[in-house]
Amino acid sequence: MCEKKCDDKKYVGKFISQLYRKSRVFINREVAKYDLSSGQLMYLMDLYVKDGKNQEEISEVLKIDKGTTARAIKKLEKQNLITRVKNSEDKRSNKIFLTQKANDIKPNIYSVFNDWNKIISESLTDEEEIMLKNLLEKVCNHIDI
Repeated sequence: MCEKKCDDKKYVGKFISQLYRKSRVFINREVAKYDLSSGQLMYLMDLYVKDGKNQEEISEVLKIDKGTTARAIKKLEKQNLITRVKNSEDKRSNKIFLTQKANDIKPNIYSVFNDWNKIISESLTDEEEIMLKNLLEKVCNHIDI
């Protein structure tokens, strides 16, 4: 792909990397007041969609290894944002539930993501925004890792 020198204007990965870094900076800054980081938010967001999952389900949905998920869950539990409850159907696993504290900050967390989405899309027309979303979704669905 980039044998001798990459043409920065043609290297799509460069822009995806920049966008990712900028999103982390923005989100980390906005959620610092809740003593959270962008890395923890994906777990909360997944539980906001469906509370009461086990760690394996969360890892599978987020495409994150089980060890990383276990560490994140432990940290969220220390922060009183989630609780673990023994699964009545399988005593070897725990179901993860949001606490009242996590539910109390839910509107604020969604607001951070909505604000970031506005920043991303403010320079795009409605058609460009739809096209960008569709192209990114297509690329994400194509890459299976």
